Amino acid sequence: MNFLAHIYLSGNSEIVTIGNFIADGIKGKDYKSYEKDMQIGILLHRHIDTYTDAHKTVRKSTKRLHKKYRHYSGVIVDILYDHFLAKNWKQYSDILLDKYVDNFYDSLEKNYDVLPLRIQKMMPFMIADNWLLSYASIEGISRVLDGVNRRTKNRSNMNEAIKELEEFYIEFESEFTQFFDELIEFSNNKLIELSKTVK
Repeated sequence: MNFLAHIYLSGNSEIVTIGNFIADGIKGKDYKSYEKDMQIGILLHRHIDTYTDAHKTVRKSTKRLHKKYRHYSGVIVDILYDHFLAKNWKQYSDILLDKYVDNFYDSLEKNYDVLPLRIQKMMPFMIADNWLLSYASIEGISRVLDGVNRRTKNRSNMNEAIKELEEFYIEFESEFTQFFDELIEFSNNKLIELSKTVK
């Protein structure tokens, strides 16, 4: 899953949410140097990624892209799924999406000192271009795919995946909806488990 889904699946704890958000930049056992709630967020992120990568519905989505995009197909599906979460946000939250992401940006700024350097450098661009809110539109997702493609030095051609999104929009949205309900349940249970086991 991509940024918005990881943030959403973190529950109500601000620090768990920050941990989940920064987790890709925390390697191996380095997570143990953080406070408990941050550790929970980092570990939750890892569990979500493992669960997602192995899920048969997600694999159905990635298979549609694999011939053209190979190992980048999973990254593309993560981004596309964030689009469907943002687009259908009212089904998952009583807080309006723009308010929700503004609260998260405020939280990032408040916890700036604990963010890894890579996140500190990325954060101003994320907030200025309002990445999380932009996911709700196809134009916004197109910009995200363009940006990720540039980071691969244009090797991935991920910017072209907007064509598959438009061509198979109904199929991708159906797969997201089916999968995300199961992911919410998994994440909620994993949060309870981690809160008991992380010291």
